[in-house]
Amino acid sequence: MRPRTVVAMSGGVDSSVTAALLQEQGHEVVGLFLRHGQTAEATPGSARRQGCCSAADAADARAVAAALGIPFYAIDFSQVFGAIVERFVDEYARGRTPNPCVACNRDLKFGALLGFARELGAERVATGHYARLDRDAGGALRLRRGADRAKDQSYVLFPLSREQLAAALFPVGGLVKSEVRALARRFALPVSEKPESMEICFVPGGDYRAVVRARRPDAVRAGAFVDRDGRRLGSHGGVPLFTIGQRHGLGVALGEPAYVVELRPDSDEVVLGRREDLHRREFRVDGVHWVSREAPAPGEEVACAVQIRSRSPALPGRVRVEEGSRATVLSDEPQSAVTPGQAAVFYDGDVVLGGGWIAPGA
Repeated sequence: MRPRTVVAMSGGVDSSVTAALLQEQGHEVVGLFLRHGQTAEATPGSARRQGCCSAADAADARAVAAALGIPFYAIDFSQVFGAIVERFVDEYARGRTPNPCVACNRDLKFGALLGFARELGAERVATGHYARLDRDAGGALRLRRGADRAKDQSYVLFPLSREQLAAALFPVGGLVKSEVRALARRFALPVSEKPESMEICFVPGGDYRAVVRARRPDAVRAGAFVDRDGRRLGSHGGVPLFTIGQRHGLGVALGEPAYVVELRPDSDEVVLGRREDLHRREFRVDGVHWVSREAPAPGEEVACAVQIRSRSPALPGRVRVEEGSRATVLSDEPQSAVTPGQAAVFYDGDVVLGGGWIAPGA
């Protein structure tokens, strides 16, 4: 009996090749498109897109499913997705910089979607993520980086539970992007030449500030730029409009390059400093989750490399485990622009050990 597998189809090349590969390998593939409740234009190949979940992308996904001859459904997950968007906006209002893709993978693609897949009689959910799964010498499941380091997406998968990982498939994780494109052409997929989308799907044009203004206008209050000693340097339009490490668009002239080094939403202050003020060797992490190993005991230090943004390098150091799903990162070399709200993910080589969320005041 062929295994029934649900593929989260975004209308892009990676998820389309995922569906084609699984079909070729003998899976009974069901394509699902996740509607998130946002409005967008709807013609296949349209230049007016909205990240990876627009109506145009839904039309592309449907066209791929038709070409493969597989069942296809567009399912409304707007309630789950709405909670992700609200959390995203709330994080900016709190002076943090969120990564909604992490929450989307945990709560939607391998949360609500996995539950729906099981209602269809499928036990596995496949996506086009560039990540890999294998087992260690003792048979325990491990999450690893994708073979294409330039496309690796293991960073945004770190909070998945063991149960979620056991139900996941990443068929393109062992390939590089050029190989995926070649497969799309071999399978004659209608999206084989479709460009990649780099936007957050609910942030059209990449302007997160517009989303925050629209949903939380109360949080966008005028305030003061100050230096690290509290001296006023100028005025700004609202703390949520800035992120740690930002240099451009500050609207103040100080005679030397200035960077955002701290956000203080309680006092509506944005602290400016020099580039070297962004460097940190030690910072706190909350909500720590261990994915490819058992949780260490409080007080234990784990040698690893720590990555603090989806496209930054992982730098060597240690993670000192504390009570209550907390930890302190001790980096061997300075990490630049350590940003509250972003994920800090711990690696042993290409194995994802775990990760957590960078805490304010770290």
